[in-house]
Amino acid sequence: MLALQGLVLGIVAMLVGFETHRSWGQLRPRLASIDPLAVTLAAAALTAYYLLFVVGWILILRAFRLRLSYAEAVGAEMVSMLAKYVPGGVWTPMARVVACRRRGLAPGPVLASIGYEAGLSAIAGVVVFALALPFAPHVSLPVPFWALAGFAGLLVVLLHPSIYGRVADRAFGRFQDEPIPRLPLRAAAPVLGYYCLTWIVGGVALLEMVRAVGHAPLAAVPYLGGASAVGAIVAVLVVVAPSGIGVREGAMYALLLAYTDTTSALVVVALNRLLITAVEAGLLGAVVLARHWRGRAPGGERPRRVVEDDAGAGLPVEVVARRRAVEVAEADRQA
Repeated sequence: MLALQGLVLGIVAMLVGFETHRSWGQLRPRLASIDPLAVTLAAAALTAYYLLFVVGWILILRAFRLRLSYAEAVGAEMVSMLAKYVPGGVWTPMARVVACRRRGLAPGPVLASIGYEAGLSAIAGVVVFALALPFAPHVSLPVPFWALAGFAGLLVVLLHPSIYGRVADRAFGRFQDEPIPRLPLRAAAPVLGYYCLTWIVGGVALLEMVRAVGHAPLAAVPYLGGASAVGAIVAVLVVVAPSGIGVREGAMYALLLAYTDTTSALVVVALNRLLITAVEAGLLGAVVLARHWRGRAPGGERPRRVVEDDAGAGLPVEVVARRRAVEVAEADRQA
């Protein structure tokens, strides 16, 4: 997988360079006329999207009875987002597991929460796109809509607690000594609705990117939010492309043609990738700086005591104590 993703990165870079060189005569006037204010508004909306998106993951963790501060959740989320660019395919979940382990969260529940987050967000994106599609101009979909609808329906079935719980127990149970939590339907439904709203915010960001090089009505926001969701879904499914480079842009390019021309669509998808990466890195940097200054301030956050024996090396004392209490309670129950 590492070699294959490295090869795909090389091919995408070569094709992008070739297409940019071939179309430079058309691209140059568009790049020279980009509206800085629209780009700034797009970056602000994209930042708001990420900050809101993290809340959905926090809600899932709280349904698991796990606690993580907002700043810690933002840092863990952005680390995993940036890890998608590293070829290999495993660094995205592992980066979040490592970030959460430092805060005392076991790997198993964290991995299970990532699955719920990805699945519910994808379903919400398809819902938004389906509701907006009848009101959008005619567009040639990169994949048949029935395939998207079937994919969302499959996720609904797979995320049912009785199914996903068993899969999570087998897949993630080996990483820790506590049972994998379940996300009840009464908790999943509000999170699903919340993710629908976050895709609308994502649509505002994409609208401002389109307006940076052209024109699009405000009514296009739901459609553009759904287009962003489709691009993200395609990026996840095509595992051979790190962070979906190339395939995400291709899907969004085809959908953007409903509101813009080919040259503008090419500029927008490139701008979208640049802003996504910049916002993710900026948010992670802000969290790191805030933690650094909080640690240096008088009365700031003090390092947690950690256990140094083999049973709980590197974990906070309170975390190890809680786990050992769970072990004792489980032994008493079995007895």
